[in-house]
Amino acid sequence: MKRRDLFAGSFALGAVAARNSWASVPAAAAALQRTATPGTMPHLPPLRVHMNQLTDTKVCLRPFRAAGPRLDVEKIGDKTVIHHYGHGGSGWSLSWGSADIVVGKAASTLEKRVAVIGCGVIGLTTALTAQRTGMDVTIYTKDLLPHTRSVRANGSWTPDSRIALTKPAGPGFASLWEQMARYSWKTYRDYLGLPGNPIDFRDSYTLSDTPFDQTPEPPAGSPDYASTGKPQNSAEFAEYGELIKDIIPNADVLDASENPFPVAHAKRKNLMIFNFGAYGHLLLSEFFQAGGKIVVREFHTPAEFKTLSEPVVINCPGYGARALCQDESLIPIRGQTNWLPPQANSLYGVRYKGAALLCKTDGIMVQALDFTGLGDMVGVNNSFEHPDRSEAEKAIGIFEDLFARMKGQPA
Repeated sequence: MKRRDLFAGSFALGAVAARNSWASVPAAAAALQRTATPGTMPHLPPLRVHMNQLTDTKVCLRPFRAAGPRLDVEKIGDKTVIHHYGHGGSGWSLSWGSADIVVGKAASTLEKRVAVIGCGVIGLTTALTAQRTGMDVTIYTKDLLPHTRSVRANGSWTPDSRIALTKPAGPGFASLWEQMARYSWKTYRDYLGLPGNPIDFRDSYTLSDTPFDQTPEPPAGSPDYASTGKPQNSAEFAEYGELIKDIIPNADVLDASENPFPVAHAKRKNLMIFNFGAYGHLLLSEFFQAGGKIVVREFHTPAEFKTLSEPVVINCPGYGARALCQDESLIPIRGQTNWLPPQANSLYGVRYKGAALLCKTDGIMVQALDFTGLGDMVGVNNSFEHPDRSEAEKAIGIFEDLFARMKGQPA
């Protein structure tokens, strides 16, 4: 047995052990989140959100394509290569539905041996989907899941977050997006209630000091993607949420008797979240238990796929496709998440003054969303992959001030 195969096997055992350790976490911890009934105010303990509690800062480059994800098929030598990348800020949310589409293309070849390039969330769910159709799958990857850009995301259901631009994607993409979103939503529901809560729901509050209103349209004649080759304003980004509003919990506007925050206006929504540790270990465990193999290998051009023994290759390199495939249509969108220790008695989320907070089982995630009024343009074409401490200080400071104004003090 090769050393790398031994490494993959040991990783499988580690995944199983980690899953079992998650099972020992008391289920009561999740139950401590008290969801309010209509007309009542929930009890939300203020969180300990201070810079001196910061444990980690992660930077993710979301792989954005104006036309939406690349899902086409090409021949490279005698290999059938199916590309699967470019999901913007929606990779976690759409992963299962997108994988179902590309695996369907792989199945049409009638080949049973498949190589998957990449071990981020898109690569891993693609590999599992292929296994579930009876395929023999090997993942070739530079980095294992814990070291990919995927686990630097915020970990919440955002299926149309900078997934495409409306005009370049065209009218036909909406139905494809809906297919991916519905399939993913249904699949994620199968992971609810498992040990460690790999998939969970949180009450998420959006707060505002002024009444909620719509984002103004850009002035007529403003530069846009068509004239510059890059997105220029938030209004260009596609929004498809209305297509699945029949299955997604709606946001409720709270009146004063329901609003637990010292802010004039609040909305509450039940948000699906992904706990990276438990969910990642569970997916890896499934993959190895079904006979999957992982080989650590870096590719520099798609021509190197010709050296693989598998006749079908599904290419899932995320933002790495920009260099690997020389795909200049792939644009980075920078996002930074800042992590504090978890607080099991305060499992909820908040958005306020351009920042977001989400309390998960693996930590409190604090993120700057929009401090400048740029909306979805924040981070576009920014490939700076190093932590920005000043950004962390500002985002954390917003919530430090908010919780200091709440009645009662954190323990």
